[in-house]
Amino acid sequence: MNVENLIIEAEKLLEENLQDSVLRVLKKLPEDKKEKLAQEILDLDFEQLKRLYKETQETPEILEKKLDHMNYVDKYKLSPEKTNQYTQLGEDIIKNGNYAVVTMAGGQGTRLGHKGPKGTFKIDVEPEPKYLFQILAENLEEANKKYGIVIPWYIMTSTENDKETEEFFKKHNYFGYPQNSVKFFTQGNLPLLFTNGSLVLDKDYNIKIAADGNGCIYKSMKKAGILDEMKKNNIKWVFIGAVDNALLNMVDPILIGLAIDEKHEIASKSIPKNSPKERVGVFCKANGVPSVIEYSELPEEMAEMRDEDGELLYGEAHIMCNLYTLEALEKIAEIDLPYHVANKKTDYMNEDGEYIEVTEPNAYKFEAFIFDAFNYFDDMSILRGRREEDFAPVKNKEGNDSPETARKLYNDYHSKK
Repeated sequence: MNVENLIIEAEKLLEENLQDSVLRVLKKLPEDKKEKLAQEILDLDFEQLKRLYKETQETPEILEKKLDHMNYVDKYKLSPEKTNQYTQLGEDIIKNGNYAVVTMAGGQGTRLGHKGPKGTFKIDVEPEPKYLFQILAENLEEANKKYGIVIPWYIMTSTENDKETEEFFKKHNYFGYPQNSVKFFTQGNLPLLFTNGSLVLDKDYNIKIAADGNGCIYKSMKKAGILDEMKKNNIKWVFIGAVDNALLNMVDPILIGLAIDEKHEIASKSIPKNSPKERVGVFCKANGVPSVIEYSELPEEMAEMRDEDGELLYGEAHIMCNLYTLEALEKIAEIDLPYHVANKKTDYMNEDGEYIEVTEPNAYKFEAFIFDAFNYFDDMSILRGRREEDFAPVKNKEGNDSPETARKLYNDYHSKK
C-alpha cells in the first residue's frame, strides 16, 4: 500500500471509530510522522478496543463466588518416603531434558528508583552485589551441574526493555550461561485509552501502549514459536516465575513430582501468609475450580478463618512460582483470558502539539493476570514452601519487599547452605 492510500485508510478507520482527536492530529502532522502514525492505526484491533472500553463503562457484574479452602501439601511435613518419591519423579524429568524455565522480565525498575529493566537491578548481597538476572542464572547453573544437563531458559521481555535486556546479557556474557540455551521473546501490548475512549498519543505522536499483563504470557509464547520449539525439543514440564524474586527456586523436583503423582497439569508453590491481613492473593477454590483471590476481594471473616491446626484456611499466598505441562500451556494459549482495567496517570500529546504532564489518573490500562488461567482446570497441585527459602521479592524502594528485605533473606538463606 502506498503512503497516500495508507493515510486515507487510517483516516477512514479513525472516523469510523469516533477517534476525532487523533484524526485531527494525523491531518496536521508532517509527512514522515504521518506515515508512522497511520501504520500504527492500521495495526490496531478496534473491535477489541471497543469491547474493552465498553466494559469500563459498565457496572461490573457481581458474580456469586462460592469460595472453598484449597488443599496443599507442606513440603516440610512430607514423610521421607514421599519426599524421595517426588524427588525421583521430578529428577527423572529434569535429567531427561524434559524441563524448561521461563522468566517474566517485562517490567522496568521504576518503583525501585532504577532506570532500566528490573532484572538489571543490583542487590548488595554477600559476598558481592549481584544483578537479579545474575541470581537467576546462578540458580539455573547450579541445577545444570547437579543434573548434568543444560536447562533451556526463556526470558519474556517487553517492547520497552527488550533491546536493553539482550544487550545487558551480551555485555555480561550471559553470566556464564550457555548463550544458545537462552531465548528472548516479548509480551504483547495494548493501547491506553483516555476515560472518554480516545486513543492516547505520546510525545513523539505514537499511539501510547502498555504491556498487556503477565496473563498474556501464554499467547506470547505461542506467537513467538516458543511452544512449538518446546514440543520439538520434547519438553514436558515448564516452570514460569518472576524476575524480581531473589530466592526464586526455578528447579524444584519435589514440585514436579507432586504434580505428576497427583496427576495434575498445573502446580504452584505457595508460602503461608504471615497474617490474615497480609496484602497478597491467596489460593482457593472458586465455584469448584482453582483460583487466586486478591486480598481486597476476600471477606474479612474468611481471611481470619482457621482450621483445627490453627492454620489460616485461606492462607496460601500465590508467589508467582507456577508449573505447567506443555499441553496445559498449549490449551491456555488458545483461551482469551479476561482483561482487568486499571486507572492510570499517563502524560500525553494534545491536539495543539503540547505535551501534558498529569497528576491524576486519566486513562485506562488493560491487563490479563497469569492466575486467571487456573480457572480452566479442575484441580491443581499446591506445594507449600517457606518464605525464608522461596520468597524474597524486590518491589518497593524501601520498607516491605524492598532490596533491603530481599538482601537479608538472600544472605540468611545462603549462609545456611
